[in-house]
Amino acid sequence: MNYLAHIYLSGDNDLVTIGNFIADGIKGKDYKKYSKDIQVGILLHRHIDTFTDSHKTVRISTKRLHEKYGHYSGIIVDILYDHFLAKNWESYSAMPLDEYTDKFYDALEEHYALLPPRIQKMMPYMIADNWLLSYASIAGISKVLEGMNRRTKNKSGMHKAVIELETFYEEFESEFTAFFTELIAFSKQKLKDLTIS
Repeated sequence: MNYLAHIYLSGDNDLVTIGNFIADGIKGKDYKKYSKDIQVGILLHRHIDTFTDSHKTVRISTKRLHEKYGHYSGIIVDILYDHFLAKNWESYSAMPLDEYTDKFYDALEEHYALLPPRIQKMMPYMIADNWLLSYASIAGISKVLEGMNRRTKNKSGMHKAVIELETFYEEFESEFTAFFTELIAFSKQKLKDLTIS
């Protein structure tokens, strides 16, 4: 899953959310350097990724892209799934997406000192361009895919995946919806387990 889903699945604790958000940059046992709540967020992120990568429904989505995008297919599906979460946000949250994203950006600014340097550098761009809110539109997702393609030095061709998104829109959306219901239940239980342990 991509940023928005990871943030959403973290629950209401800002530090757990920040841990989940920064987790990709925290390797191995380095998570133990952080406070308990941030550790919970980092570990939750890892469990979510494992669950997602091995899920049969997600594999149907990635298979559709595999011939053209190879090992980048999983990254593309993560981004496409964030689009469907943002687009259908009112089905998952009582708080409007613009308010939700502002609240998250406020938490990032409040806990800026805890963020790894890479995230500190990225944060102003994320907030200025309101990445999370932009996921709700195909134009916003297109921009994200273009950025990811640049990061692979144009090797991935990920910017072209908007074509598949538009061509197989209903299939991707129904796969996301079925999978995300399971992921919410999994994440709630995992969050409870990690908080207790």
